[in-house]
Amino acid sequence: MFCILANPTQTNSQPASKVTVKEYIVKHSLEMGIDPALGLSIAKMESGFVHEKKSPGGAVGVFQLMPSTAKRLGYNPYYLSDNIRGGLAYYKMMYQKFGSMELALAAYNAGPGNVHKYKGVPPFAETKRFVNRIMTEYNQLKANPDPAMTKYQQKAVESVNQSSLTMDKAENVIKKVNEETSNPELPVTSLSESI
Repeated sequence: MFCILANPTQTNSQPASKVTVKEYIVKHSLEMGIDPALGLSIAKMESGFVHEKKSPGGAVGVFQLMPSTAKRLGYNPYYLSDNIRGGLAYYKMMYQKFGSMELALAAYNAGPGNVHKYKGVPPFAETKRFVNRIMTEYNQLKANPDPAMTKYQQKAVESVNQSSLTMDKAENVIKKVNEETSNPELPVTSLSESI
């Protein structure tokens, strides 16, 4: 029982610091193939990185998930890690459905039905503001990465340096090194390509 209570990924009984929340967002974003700058931008707009936040409409957590949406996705929105993964999964699903960051964000905010209905970003002031603010924050984070992003990249570099992988900074990928020829083989993980 003590381990569960001490683990911020599993309960909201002890509020996680914003630094911890950001680190989880970066970690889960990379695992799910989403640009961490985008994950951080959505979470900042939705909750200011406060997992305990609840909206008057019933949305909860860092990514302000509706419990019913989270449940359909297979996540418990009251657990920090699940809320982050659920929010990222929902964004990714909207991106795959609409094919652009702006439309995916609009669907995240106003629902996919409204994006279909208006054949683009719905004309709702809240949705337009949501999309614009996230895009502004995203572009700022791309120019000036959050410390959580640079910390995770540093860990990746250290891990690469201790294994049979090498980082190709020119192509911005981690590559496996063929021990017989010492030539890089195919890319294993992209560090910057994302949804």
